[in-house]
Amino acid sequence: MSNREQEIWKDILVNIGLVTEDQLSFALREQEETGEKLSDILVRMGYISREDLTRALSAHFGLIPVKLSDYHPTEDVIARVPPPLVRKYKIIPLEYKEGVLTIAVADPLDFLSIDSLEKILGVKLKAVLTSDREIEQAISRYYGVEEETIDTILEELTEQDISFAEGVAQEAEEAELAEEAPIIRLVSLLILEAFRSRASDIHVEPMSGRLRIRYRVDGILHEVPAPPKRLEGAVISRIKILAGMDIAEKRLPQDGRIMVNVLGRHLDLRVSSLPGIHGESVVMRILDKSSLLLGITELGFLEEDLDKWKRVITLPNGIILVTGPTGSGKTTTLYAVLNELNLPDRKIITIEDPVEYQISGINQLQVKPQIGLTFASSLRSILRQSPDIIMVGEIRDTETAEIAVRAALTGHLVFSTLHTNDSAGAVTRLIDMGIKPFLVASAVQAVMAQRLVRKVCPKCTEPYQPEESVLKEIERMMGTLEGANFVKGKGCPECNMSGYRGRIAIFELLVVTEEVRRIVLSRATSFEIRDLARSQGMKLLREDGWIKVYRGITTVEEVLRVTQQDIVEGAV
Repeated sequence: MSNREQEIWKDILVNIGLVTEDQLSFALREQEETGEKLSDILVRMGYISREDLTRALSAHFGLIPVKLSDYHPTEDVIARVPPPLVRKYKIIPLEYKEGVLTIAVADPLDFLSIDSLEKILGVKLKAVLTSDREIEQAISRYYGVEEETIDTILEELTEQDISFAEGVAQEAEEAELAEEAPIIRLVSLLILEAFRSRASDIHVEPMSGRLRIRYRVDGILHEVPAPPKRLEGAVISRIKILAGMDIAEKRLPQDGRIMVNVLGRHLDLRVSSLPGIHGESVVMRILDKSSLLLGITELGFLEEDLDKWKRVITLPNGIILVTGPTGSGKTTTLYAVLNELNLPDRKIITIEDPVEYQISGINQLQVKPQIGLTFASSLRSILRQSPDIIMVGEIRDTETAEIAVRAALTGHLVFSTLHTNDSAGAVTRLIDMGIKPFLVASAVQAVMAQRLVRKVCPKCTEPYQPEESVLKEIERMMGTLEGANFVKGKGCPECNMSGYRGRIAIFELLVVTEEVRRIVLSRATSFEIRDLARSQGMKLLREDGWIKVYRGITTVEEVLRVTQQDIVEGAV
């Protein structure tokens, strides 16, 4: 660092009392030895906070300190600076007006970089100041992983002679390669990028001639760059090692678990392997524990349904069922309920497969069928523990259903899930499983069906007009189209150009009234139960979805995608 730059740093920090001269001198000596940025050294040593440093720099240079979360650069602005330049100079383009490109920088003393950028880009630059951390996060958000990252890892591997023999020799070499640093970093990178992309699953799928990797984001699968086919065995072996699975066993399905900290968040990855004709397919389900801590008001209930749901979950006894296909948010809903009911004067016991989140104050049991600890046997045992509230992860068989009904009729409040398409179908499903209609009518207090729809990205919304047939259906249900806010996302870097970001549930809440109990006793069909419930004010899944379309939360296409089996009078 030149004497001139040292004097500038002294003016910025020492003369106004933010650091001492000795501290600055020590940091400068450290910089000479390590080559690290002086600002990073000062913060690392604890001499100054990142926020105070940013404020001092902005005051000295007359730069505006900004938060990058307040800016939403368009795709055109992002495209003005190629990824290699963004990463080299550690800047983010924010907006372009009248020939001036506004960029965010973290080091205003790097005059040469700004001059070089102006010449390379051929535009005048205006700098605003932010922190290193915000710039790194923005680079990841808008430009993704550095394209050379996977290639760099693979270059290290191509230097080795990777040629597998058949049989045991191949397995031995794959296992050995799985412990090599490049493969370890490659698998870590796949998990890191899945988390950054807000993925719920990572799918590693051997195909004919290639390895395919896909992330499920907001319920939709997206293919991402993958390593070559020759590294398939090593990558899968590395995942199985992390998950505590047997890497030599490739003929049978296996399950495992990986605990990992990513960017300060504690993640639990549930790993499943399945043999296929082209190799073992591996799926890692990402359980972000913070996402399972929602309150019931955050689930997406409409106002009147939220009031009904709050009344139902505080009943003293009975069965309350949540239905829907895999991945429809049933577990998140049940955890939200347990969080709401978890008070010191109540004993709550859960039986789960697996226990996805540990809740303080609740007794949680994980089933282990291999040793005979099933839902049914566990439920029979915990009834002797005198619980007030029981949560059974899923009613899968007649024995579990019978014990759950008996528990509900003997003073316990039981929550569980069923795989049925709608709420009325859950009642007839229990009867089909062999539970007598009078027991179902007496025990079941409410059934809620739910699905997850993608929410419109708030950064790139634009108004649009749905098709006439859909408008008529919404108008018939709402009574008017006045005040409707029909929007869709046009796509932006924030939502990976999909137009959607995040998900919300749509619900169908059937409260079992005396009239419903009477027709259940007469073995009414699910259609008859549904029609009666609708006449008492129940909204179908699609109708709940239409209200969220009307309010600008989701789109027509999303509601139609997840409610294809709904039959609504007059629906398209």
